[in-house]
Amino acid sequence: MINMQGRTAVVFGVANKRSIAWAIAQRLQAAGANLAITYQNERLAQEAKDLITGLPGAEAFQCDVSSDAEIDQLFQQLKSRYGKLHTLVHSVAYAPADELKNDFVQTTREGFRIAHDISVYSLIAVTRAAAPLMSEGGSVITLTYYGAEKVVPRYNVMGVAKAALEASVRYLASDLGQHKIRVNAISAGPIKTLAARGISGLGEMLKSHAERAPLRRNIETSEVGDTAVYLASDLSTGITGETIYVDCGYNIMGF
Repeated sequence: MINMQGRTAVVFGVANKRSIAWAIAQRLQAAGANLAITYQNERLAQEAKDLITGLPGAEAFQCDVSSDAEIDQLFQQLKSRYGKLHTLVHSVAYAPADELKNDFVQTTREGFRIAHDISVYSLIAVTRAAAPLMSEGGSVITLTYYGAEKVVPRYNVMGVAKAALEASVRYLASDLGQHKIRVNAISAGPIKTLAARGISGLGEMLKSHAERAPLRRNIETSEVGDTAVYLASDLSTGITGETIYVDCGYNIMGF
C-alpha cells in the first residue's frame, strides 16, 4: 500500500461521483494524503462540499481556472492552510458543445480559444502557482485522451487541445525538473463521465474500445485513480514528461 501520510494534494475537476477526479481524490485520501478539492463557482459550492463529506479531512476551495486572480487567491489560501504542496491533479477540460457536434473544419475561433484556455492553459497557470509551494519537490498530474494522437470522430477541437496539453506536459517537465517537480499525463480510455456525455457517439466509442482493447473491456475510474496515486508517490520519482496509458491496451492496436 502506498503511503501518502503527511503530504498534501490539490485536485481540480471534481464534478460528481462519476468523474475521474473524484476517483483520484478517493485513492489519494485512502493513501493518507491531505486533500484540497476545488469547485468552479458559488453555484457549485454546496454540491462540492456535500461530495467531500465522504473524504474525512478534505477541504473545498473555490477556483475558476479561467481567472488568474482566483488561481492566485487559491494558492495563497493553500499556502496559509497547508504550507507545502506535494501533488497537483489537473482534471479539467471543456469545449463548447457545438464544437463537438459539427465537423472539425467548422471549428470557430472562439470555440478554439475557449477549449485551449480551459483545457490547456489552465494546466500551465495552476502549475506555475503551485511550484513555489512544492519546496520538497512534487508531482503534477493531468488527464489526456488518445484523441490527441489519432482522429476520434466528433472529438474535434478537444483532440487538438489534448495534443497541446501533452506538449505542455513535456515543456513543463523540462522547466521544473531542476526543482524536483515531475509533470505527467494519464491517457485514460473512454469513461461515462459528465464531460464525456458531451461527445456524440460515446456509446459506440465505448463498445469499439471494449471489442478492440487487448483486455477486452473498458477501464474503471478507480484504475485511473490507482495510477495517479503511483505518479504522486515516491515509486515514480524517475518518471516525468510522460503520457501513461490506462486504456486496457487500446492504444497499442493497429486495428
